[in-house]
Amino acid sequence: MTFPGAPTGPRDGSRLRVLAAMSGGVDSAVAAARAAEAGHDVTGVHLALSANPQSFRTGARGCCTIEDSRDARRAADVIGIPFYVWDLAERFREDVVEDFVSEYAAGRTPNPCLRCNEKIKFAALLDKALALGFDAVCTGHYATIVTHDGRRELHRASDAAKDQSYVLGVLDDRQLAHAMFPLGDTLTTKDEIRAEAERRGLAVARKPDSHDICFIADGDTQGFLAKRLGTAEGAVVDEDGTRLGSHEGAYGFTIGQRKGLRIGTPAPDGKPRYVLDISPVDNTVTVGPAEALDVTGLTAIRPRWCGDVPPSGEAAYTAQLRAHGEDVPVRAEVVDGELRVRFAQPVRGVAPGQAVVLYDGTRVVGSATINTTQRRERPAAARV
Repeated sequence: MTFPGAPTGPRDGSRLRVLAAMSGGVDSAVAAARAAEAGHDVTGVHLALSANPQSFRTGARGCCTIEDSRDARRAADVIGIPFYVWDLAERFREDVVEDFVSEYAAGRTPNPCLRCNEKIKFAALLDKALALGFDAVCTGHYATIVTHDGRRELHRASDAAKDQSYVLGVLDDRQLAHAMFPLGDTLTTKDEIRAEAERRGLAVARKPDSHDICFIADGDTQGFLAKRLGTAEGAVVDEDGTRLGSHEGAYGFTIGQRKGLRIGTPAPDGKPRYVLDISPVDNTVTVGPAEALDVTGLTAIRPRWCGDVPPSGEAAYTAQLRAHGEDVPVRAEVVDGELRVRFAQPVRGVAPGQAVVLYDGTRVVGSATINTTQRRERPAAARV
């Protein structure tokens, strides 16, 4: 039986040696099955990312737990491919977990899934795969690779509702050359993917998706950070510096946060207040009205391009600022190695540490880490 969207080999019909990263979830299992059905020589591998898997959340996680490794092994057996578990726990701890903690300690808001794709799945895993003679790494991400003028380009998935190109925007030319995303070019719903898994006899067909951070066992990010960074009382202040309340660590807040601000008195106008700024130097959190969150531009560092560096000068793109955020029109340019972005209309909820991913239509141009933001000027009277 042939299923829609199965990947094909190169135009010469050659058979690729493919390493399928199998998390233990339904997407990666179906992706591996499609690659095998297309005639490639597929080997499944589950990445052991914790030295103590019991400390990671059990249940329907889709990565990191002993249960997930067993689910991945059972799926590989049904598909009929060899299966291995690779221990990348130390690399994951250094490149993802410690980076996550240090970014929060510096008052930034990181995306650990994006960092995992960059450092683990398409760096450590790909390097090892190539050293062992594999041609490609296959994952269950929803994104599309298109060959244009002899070069591979990363594009959004055919189904915009499932598109995951944002967290893949860190991939460079070399990594794209060895990437395979069998699910990205199919206009099928998640229910249809699950139905396909059932038809294939994969027990993960009804396994719920994972949404939270895999290495935080109970989903309590603030508690996780407190154990590693300790507690330190600090002030919650308004835009004029008036103390409104206290907290036990500035790392427990994110830009744009509304709930859990620990403010004893309401704003004079009765409207909600939001986190506007986080200062790790003096452990202070500044709050204010929603309109104070309006961002007109940003600078981003460490750009990574999915192809050539954009030509010099400012040009029009769209940008995505979070994993499930909407496209917004921007003008952007590279200046002295930094990406500078101007928004056509002010946007909210933009925080240093997040990734900004640029698109040219559906094509991913590249990704960079937000370093600073420029807020819209507000008259002094508006802050009273």
